[in-house]
Amino acid sequence: MRRLTVTAESWPIAGTFTISRGSKTAAEVVLVEIADGPHRGRGECVPYGRYDETIAGTMAEIDSLRGDLEAGLNRHDLQGAMKAGAARNAIDCALWDLEAKQGGHSAAKLAGLSPLLPVTTAYTLSLDSVENMAGAAKANAHRPLLKLKLAGPGDLDRVAAVHASAPKSRLIVDANEGWTPEIFTALVPRLVPLGVEMIEQPLPASADSGLAALARAIPVCADESCHGVETLPKLIGKYDAVNIKLDKTGGLTGALALAAAAQAQGFAVMIGCMVATSLAMAPALLVAQRARWVDLDGPLLLAKDREDGLQFDGSLVYPPRRELWG
Repeated sequence: MRRLTVTAESWPIAGTFTISRGSKTAAEVVLVEIADGPHRGRGECVPYGRYDETIAGTMAEIDSLRGDLEAGLNRHDLQGAMKAGAARNAIDCALWDLEAKQGGHSAAKLAGLSPLLPVTTAYTLSLDSVENMAGAAKANAHRPLLKLKLAGPGDLDRVAAVHASAPKSRLIVDANEGWTPEIFTALVPRLVPLGVEMIEQPLPASADSGLAALARAIPVCADESCHGVETLPKLIGKYDAVNIKLDKTGGLTGALALAAAAQAQGFAVMIGCMVATSLAMAPALLVAQRARWVDLDGPLLLAKDREDGLQFDGSLVYPPRRELWG
């Protein structure tokens, strides 16, 4: 007989993490454990207020499936039993982990993939003053890929300062819906000589139709505008890439499906994350194998990571050990 455990956890961030929508000092996550005899599968999610998710609501949503899960609900049937989102992500990843451990093989093999290889992750510079972002860039100038959180006013100065402080680093920027078409038009030509190679979600998802008419000298990636496979048709002509996050797709199952469909339709793939522990990053490494941009630096932003966490060598992240996941 299976046993479901649902736990809320708080993991302090090293300092403060700030984006255009606000700041936080801790990663608030929900941990799901599904035990079956000697085997235990785990999954972690980050409920996100931007999508009307809360810790309490997510835990209640997971608990509503307790009977089905403890009776043996599998990850395939889960897709129709629960809407995509953080709650389904934690359950889906726990079921992948449990199935891999019960079968005595890796989650990658279960997914039909070759053994996982290390990948290079972006390292995120939190939104801050020009001076502070320049200082953060200088401290991380050894990293090959930096991701800058932006907000509109002062962004050109921020990017210029980061580029000057870390001239060998590749740059991607994320406005988190904080720009307007006017800001986009004014900034993009000036970001090209600063080495910016991708812009993530510049306009609000509810007002991104104008992107189709704007010149895009730099590829534009959909984040808040892209959730599952069903959202791809409305992105055509507006975006060049999609940021896949397991909390949006409702788990690894949906993320793998979205990655395949996006590439088939000509979109480049980015795999992203919320600020969370290595347990949340581990399943995403399966999608990272086919991604152009990898942004799985969540554990690097924490004051302390989960036991048996992912191994990082600078910005190189290695596949998870069995003790962690999969």
